[in-house]
Amino acid sequence: MTPQDASRRTEDLCRRAPVVPVLVIDDAAHAEALARALVAGGLPALEVTLRTPAALDAIRAMAQVPGGVVGAGTLLTPEDVRAAKAAGAQFGVSPGATDVLLQACEDEDLPLLPGAATATEAMRLLERGYTAMKFFPAEASGGAPALKAIGAPIPQISFCPTGGVSLKNARDYLSLPNVMCVGGSWVAPKDKVQSGDWDGIEALAREAAALKA
Repeated sequence: MTPQDASRRTEDLCRRAPVVPVLVIDDAAHAEALARALVAGGLPALEVTLRTPAALDAIRAMAQVPGGVVGAGTLLTPEDVRAAKAAGAQFGVSPGATDVLLQACEDEDLPLLPGAATATEAMRLLERGYTAMKFFPAEASGGAPALKAIGAPIPQISFCPTGGVSLKNARDYLSLPNVMCVGGSWVAPKDKVQSGDWDGIEALAREAAALKA
């Protein structure tokens, strides 16, 4: 898969809803119900971060949920890429990008949303053929004003800002022409996941899905 093909597939996934839930899952037993609640609320693309021992099992469970598209976040190494693909991940997300990581995703046919925080990083990815990227860490890197400024000279790149994005500031990002969606964890609060409040999570998902028509 070429970077151009990967970016088209990634952008298609990202444009299905205004918010991609960023999920840190401690117990894989919660994964299927969590995915069902988020999908029912209108958020089909789900990012499970590889930050916990339960992450790969959670991806396996979520991959079985109808209507959902599960991806693996925090990809750092080729081993992460191979493990995520084997678990059923349909896309990947990384906080930054290295040539080794990009090559691993291309070799495994895993569409990647690579991270970029500066114009130079974005230009390097664009040079390789990537046009869909993650802007991370969004708020720490200057927020919506910084992303607007980056977009002016590089309008062919579409971003998913993640990192410090919340219901309060999501619209600031979504109003930008170079933003296809935002990534956020607020739609699946840890307390609601642990207590099994799937109705509450579905309600948060519906609120997020309505952010941008």
